[in-house]
Amino acid sequence: MAKILVVDDDDLVRELLADAVDRRGHTALCAGTLAEARRILAHEQPDLVYMDVRLPDGSGISALEEIRASPGAPEVVIITGQGDPDGAELALRCGAWDYIEKPSSVEAMVLPLLRALAFREEQRRRNVPTLAADSGIVGASPKMAACLARAAMAAASGVDVFISGETGTGKEVFAQAIHQSGSRAASRFVVVDCTTLPGNLAESELFGHERGSFTGADRRQIGLIKQADGGTLFLDEVGELPLPLQTKFLRVLQERSFRPLGGEAEIKSDFRLVAATNRDLSAMVRRGEFREDLLYRLRTFRIELPPLRERAGDIQALMAARLAQAKDAHEGGLREASPEYLALLETHDWPGNVRELLQTVDMSLISAHGERVLLPQHLPLDLRVRLMRRSVANRAEAGRMVPLDRALDQTMDQAMDHPAAGLAGALKPWREHRAQVLELAERAYFSALLLHTGGEVALAAQVSRLKSARLYELLAKHGLLKARRGQTQIPEFPESCADNDG
Repeated sequence: MAKILVVDDDDLVRELLADAVDRRGHTALCAGTLAEARRILAHEQPDLVYMDVRLPDGSGISALEEIRASPGAPEVVIITGQGDPDGAELALRCGAWDYIEKPSSVEAMVLPLLRALAFREEQRRRNVPTLAADSGIVGASPKMAACLARAAMAAASGVDVFISGETGTGKEVFAQAIHQSGSRAASRFVVVDCTTLPGNLAESELFGHERGSFTGADRRQIGLIKQADGGTLFLDEVGELPLPLQTKFLRVLQERSFRPLGGEAEIKSDFRLVAATNRDLSAMVRRGEFREDLLYRLRTFRIELPPLRERAGDIQALMAARLAQAKDAHEGGLREASPEYLALLETHDWPGNVRELLQTVDMSLISAHGERVLLPQHLPLDLRVRLMRRSVANRAEAGRMVPLDRALDQTMDQAMDHPAAGLAGALKPWREHRAQVLELAERAYFSALLLHTGGEVALAAQVSRLKSARLYELLAKHGLLKARRGQTQIPEFPESCADNDG
């Protein structure tokens, strides 16, 4: 018997789903708000959660990762009365089991429940694959947990893997973990950095060559593809693979055989391919810079690594792991970081991701010079300056945002300062005044919304409960479409919402 949590502010929907759950022999738990759902999740471990998108105290999609990360890791089925393609994509990317539009028949809404429970039961019966304990990957945030699960599946299956993500997110670390956790761990892990392949010798590097096959070929050379025979071939930054080589490499992937330069016979190589890139290969295909058929072949099994700014809680874990390594290397040295130091790390966007974070910690250790506790003063100076400038700028922007009730108080004070005979000259007509106040409040809201969501319009649409088209219309109206992370335009209220031009 499973526990099913139904989160919806519509009494009828809750009752219908709860009744359907009860009739199938399971226990139904109900909540009308996110706050109620959180209280239930604190004491119960449901197997599945039906989650409405629009709730009185927040967005169901925004809370999806939080719910998936709760004890028991329940599956989540999103139910919504207003379907939205962007919302559906966001829900699936955040780990939703399914996305259902209301109204739907009870049978249609129960089917995902049956599928999900059968899946979870099958998971319990068999051993779920995991990565090797010494994989070197640190992090337990929901997005990282999903990536680790996919990496473990890839390692167990032997399938070719395509890893995408920003620079510094750990693509090579994941590739090595997949290799070490699979059946090829005893064989070689061969790295091909496509950014450094020599233009005229790239083919020789990959396929090898026979003696005398070209000027300077004074001996036979075994190519990297053959060196990976029985092991893993890691193509790092595969988007940089020269276009003429892409056709030949596609054939290698299909046949697992090739002919060295100057060779007469085909050579076999049984390798597992792991390819990685930080580029948008689909865009490169549209520009004619990457072969579409090769891209389809590479994307057999995809892992998309999240940037560090989206890995809630992982910064502290990564830093703690780095400090532990430093302790092992230098006994009696530094042991911990101060809360102030940690707080500053959490406020940075980390455009260089994990690589930048670890380099920053290493530089802090050098600056600390054997001290036991890391302090903000041990951070690299350029980073401290950037964080301080941002903090001062944010406080200044907050100071310029006059609360709406204060603006209205100023209007009242201005009116009270004039005698009744001159009141018409102190205030605008009601309709005009109301339009001005609403305009200011509207712009303040959408500026704060973009600041809260980091300039991500899709997420802003979910939080504001507006259709994407309507949200874009309002952002354009207030000149906020160019607002992005760290650059959100904050409105400045005038001294008074009324002017005295009569």
